[in-house]
Amino acid sequence: MGLRTKLQGWADELRAIAKNGLLFADNEHDKANYRRLLRLAAEIFAATDTRDVEEVLRLYSGAVGYVTPKAVGDAAIFNDQGEILLIRRKDNGLWAMPGGVFEVGETAAEGACREAWEETGIHVRAKDLVGVYDSRLCGTDSPNHLYHFVFLCEPLDDAEPQVTNETLDVGWFPEEALPPLAPGHPLRIAHAFRFYRGEISGPFFDGKG
Repeated sequence: MGLRTKLQGWADELRAIAKNGLLFADNEHDKANYRRLLRLAAEIFAATDTRDVEEVLRLYSGAVGYVTPKAVGDAAIFNDQGEILLIRRKDNGLWAMPGGVFEVGETAAEGACREAWEETGIHVRAKDLVGVYDSRLCGTDSPNHLYHFVFLCEPLDDAEPQVTNETLDVGWFPEEALPPLAPGHPLRIAHAFRFYRGEISGPFFDGKG
């Protein structure tokens, strides 16, 4: 990978951090810092491009690129007893596989593993892709069109799952005793159990699998 490509990749990561920070910042001091970070990202990109800083900044400040579905991921984590690890979400009190939105600069598998650690305190490794699910077809309740990537994951150590600042509760569950699940998760969790048991030979997509 050449220096120009690296610099543009770093600029894009900084842009994403700044844009997400501006979305959630609740005071002017933080907003000013994120706007400064956005300008630094534009300066880095402009140094590798024919467009000047102000043009890149205008591009960064609006919608960047063609609007596409959001990419999100779940980690299907199983223990030696064949139980799946679920978290209780803060937004609706329902249970789900640990997961969330991917960040710029990480692979889909890395994103699912990061979300698992952030929501359960457990470090995991992605072993296989269970499937890619269209939010419109799997029952997800979201105002945005999402692509859900579900990865079969295994814990990297014997650490016990912990409640974090992103969850209300966490626990291991057998398939026959699942708690009330968040919309979209009944189908994805059912497929994860089948994949874990070897009943599905390849990744699910568009109703196939």
